[in-house]
Amino acid sequence: MAGIPFDDRNGFIWMDGQMLPWREARVHFLTHALHYGTQVFEGERAYSGKIFKSLAHSERLLRSADIIHMEMHYTADQIEEIKYEVLKVNKLENAYIRAAAWRGSEQMGIDTAGTQTHMAVAAWDWGSYFDPAVREKGISLKTSRWRKPAPDTAPTQSKSASLYNLSCIAKYEVKQDGYTDALMLDHEGYVAESTGANLFAVKDGKLITPIADRFLNGITRRTAMDLAKANGIPLEERRIKPEELESFEEIFLTGTAAEITAVGKIDDKTYEVGPITRTIRSDYEDLVHGRAPSTAKAARANGA
Repeated sequence: MAGIPFDDRNGFIWMDGQMLPWREARVHFLTHALHYGTQVFEGERAYSGKIFKSLAHSERLLRSADIIHMEMHYTADQIEEIKYEVLKVNKLENAYIRAAAWRGSEQMGIDTAGTQTHMAVAAWDWGSYFDPAVREKGISLKTSRWRKPAPDTAPTQSKSASLYNLSCIAKYEVKQDGYTDALMLDHEGYVAESTGANLFAVKDGKLITPIADRFLNGITRRTAMDLAKANGIPLEERRIKPEELESFEEIFLTGTAAEITAVGKIDDKTYEVGPITRTIRSDYEDLVHGRAPSTAKAARANGA
C-alpha cells in the first residue's frame, strides 16, 4: 500500500468505541491535539497474528497519558482486546498497529480543562521501516544540530506527539544531505538516540548503550538487552561522548518500527555490520516470529 494516502484506504479503524470504515475515522480541525500536541501513541508490530510485547505497549500508553495529565477511560486489558479486534476485522496477521489517545475539540487554548480524551486504534500492512537493501551495509546517520530536551523541560518518558516534531525536523535536515536518519545528542552533548530509535554500540566484544533517563526507554531496547544477556554478551549502560563514536566497531538501532537495524555510517565514520549486531538481529527475528533460537545461539548454549 506504499504511496496510498493514509486517509484513503480500505479497512476499519476503531475510534471511541466504534469500528468505523477507514475513511470515516476523522477528527475536527479545531482538535486540541492538532494545535498543542496533546496526544500520546504507541507503534506496535504483529507477527503471525500475535502483537509483540503487546501488554507492555498498552501499559506504556496509559503511563504516557498519565505523565501529561490526560485521563484515560480504558484499562490495559481493554486496550489489548481492542487491538486484536482491529487485527481481526482487517484480516491482518503481520501488521503495524497504531494506538493513540488525544485531547479533542471540546475546548481550545493552553488550558486543557474541558477537553475529553479520545482514542483510536488502526492497523495496516507495513514492511521494513528502512530500505531492506541497506540491511547488509547499514543505514547512515548524521549528527543533528538539534538536541533532545532535558528531562526537566519536556515529558521525555511519555511517548507524546509533542516530542516528535523535533525528530521530524532533524530527519528532514539530514536527509537533504543524503543520510538516512539523524543522530541526536542529549542536552549535555552526550549521544542519545536517532530520531525514533535507541542506539547500541560495540567495542571489544562489549555492548554499550546510553542510559535511558533522558529519552524514551524503548521496549525493543530492553528486549535487545535481554538478548545480549542471554548470549553472554557483556553490557554496559553509560553516557557516551560523541568523540567515542570513532572507536566503536559496530552500531545498531532498536525500535518497534526499526526492529534491529544496523548502522553503517555516522557522519564520516563507517562501521561493519558485525557479529554482535547479526546475533542480536537474528535472535530478535526468531523471538518475534516465535521460532527456536538461532543456530549461533544454540551452539553457544551447548558450549560450542
